[in-house]
Amino acid sequence: MTGCVLSTSVQGDLVVIDNGILQLTFTNPGGIIRGIQYNGIENLLELNNKDLNGGFWDLNWSEAGSSKTRGKFDTIEGTKLEVVVENEEQVELSFTRVWDASVQDEQAPLFIDRRFVMLRGSSGFYSYAIFEHLKDFPGFNLNTTRIAFMLKKDTFHYMAISDNRQRYMPLPDDRLPERGQQLAYPEAVLLVDPIEPEFKGEVDDKYQYSCENKDNQVHGWICFDPPVGFWQITPSNEFRTGGPFKQDLTSHVNPTTLAIFVTSHYAGEDLVVKFQSGEVWKKVLGPVFIYLNSVPDRDDALSLWDDAKEKMKKEVQSWPYSFPASTDFQKSDQRGTVRGKLMVQDRYINNDPILAEAAYVGLAPPGDVGSWQRECKGYQFWTTADENGSFVINNIQTGDYNLYAWVPGFIGDYKYESPLTIIPGCDIDIGELIFEPPRDGPTMWEIGIPDRTAEEFYVPDPNPKYINKLYVNHPDRFRQYGLWERYADLYPDKDLVYTVGVDDYRKDWFFAQVTRKTDDNAYKSTTWQIKFNLDNVDQAGTYILRLALASAHNSDLQVRINDPDVNPPVFSSGVIGADNAIARHGIRGIYWLFSVDIAGSQLIQAENTIFLTQARSSSPFQGIMYDYIRMESPPLVS
Repeated sequence: MTGCVLSTSVQGDLVVIDNGILQLTFTNPGGIIRGIQYNGIENLLELNNKDLNGGFWDLNWSEAGSSKTRGKFDTIEGTKLEVVVENEEQVELSFTRVWDASVQDEQAPLFIDRRFVMLRGSSGFYSYAIFEHLKDFPGFNLNTTRIAFMLKKDTFHYMAISDNRQRYMPLPDDRLPERGQQLAYPEAVLLVDPIEPEFKGEVDDKYQYSCENKDNQVHGWICFDPPVGFWQITPSNEFRTGGPFKQDLTSHVNPTTLAIFVTSHYAGEDLVVKFQSGEVWKKVLGPVFIYLNSVPDRDDALSLWDDAKEKMKKEVQSWPYSFPASTDFQKSDQRGTVRGKLMVQDRYINNDPILAEAAYVGLAPPGDVGSWQRECKGYQFWTTADENGSFVINNIQTGDYNLYAWVPGFIGDYKYESPLTIIPGCDIDIGELIFEPPRDGPTMWEIGIPDRTAEEFYVPDPNPKYINKLYVNHPDRFRQYGLWERYADLYPDKDLVYTVGVDDYRKDWFFAQVTRKTDDNAYKSTTWQIKFNLDNVDQAGTYILRLALASAHNSDLQVRINDPDVNPPVFSSGVIGADNAIARHGIRGIYWLFSVDIAGSQLIQAENTIFLTQARSSSPFQGIMYDYIRMESPPLVS
């Protein structure tokens, strides 16, 4: 197998590369993949869809100043082909597109160089791109960019994203109007008359298969005749936006497999990449690896997933790759390392510093505390601390960064104030760091777990009309469609009331504070109550209410104390959030943290009530997912 000869053949408007294991056919000079030949299958790709076919890079862009997250689609076609490497070990093709003012309304103002790499003896191929915004280019917004593969509809029917998220999938025709019923938005379709009866009554929605960056390393499809796997492997998250918890699409019905580099999904406009006129910027996206595998016996077809996972681990261990020909991709000897130890100081838990076990520690471009989750132009490098709080971040690209962290079990974000400059070969030991999470006084009571998700709260069973069988009795039960509508089913007349010391947040705190649908198909805001008793009140002291949010979408969170009608409220967040995580079946989006001062004079020596109002009410998807709520009494005198 390793002796197979690499070849490149330019045939008019097509170019073919072959290593004896697989063969790729591209348009010339466009760089659209029209064919993937492998294991006796003439073409793994679908070429007969109405709109999108084959394999391609594309992007979505808007004019500068737009507040929208969708604009013009641009399937990136090159204007020049160059074979940049051709030897016994490697073929690398470059398809470039130069922007000029004559295409201003049709193409995003970027210089784009897309690369495809095939290695000798490799059962797959790599792709990466260099995007560049030059000094004389106008401003614009880059909403999305990705690689997409449209696989053969009659060949690939089984999809796998993780060990417990894999299944036979409906057919694309099942989503057509004559067979499916569109639900609250176009992506969600109820399968009314599917070709395969087993799918009848299920909901198909591509967002049910989203994944967080930290877990999105391999996904794809399996064909059973012959038994062949098609997998997209992402060996590093450094070129993705929004940090380790940013979620995005993976594979879904068509059958489609995606490698996404930029989107606003689960974040909103904050993760639209906005360029000013004349702004100079360059970024390498990828490489990602497309892996093909096979077994002789179709009874062993599902083992292709296990093999793909093993291949993913090898690709991760090989990062950063040594073979990309572009000098813009930094190799291992051009990168650096940062190491240290993180401790948590919270005197109301322990007088001594606490080991920041399992803390997420990362380098991202300089910014404010927590800015990494909204960062979208540079590179990010993350790791988790060990049981002693020690961490090592390897293979960091050269440049200027801040070090950020957050620690499960504690609210807030950490930022190391001194900027870090990475130069080739550096190994920076920053020593022991102390994170002091927000805290004024001892905890009176708390609701939830400070883990940046709403997963610990009550997630209801879906409406039986809208089931995805994969998520029945599944840890990710929150991925079922329409759970926002279940709130009104469970609370038909009055909103949620939670009594501290009596209720259990795992059963009595609904996972999302959403709007309520009225009889005239409008929506109204909701007000939740937290009731708690105080035996003694420090009338002169200040109590602190900490509100950590796992997600917010077009919401205004208002806080009132003991009077639901008082105006102005004690606190109003103003309109926050656009992550749409509720509609897209996420259990988190962008993290928010608010601290509300409550004068002791507003409390009474008896039962008190905090009223939490989500005051925006124009759609079913507006709402908040809480991460954690804590009430602190005034500080203790040392």
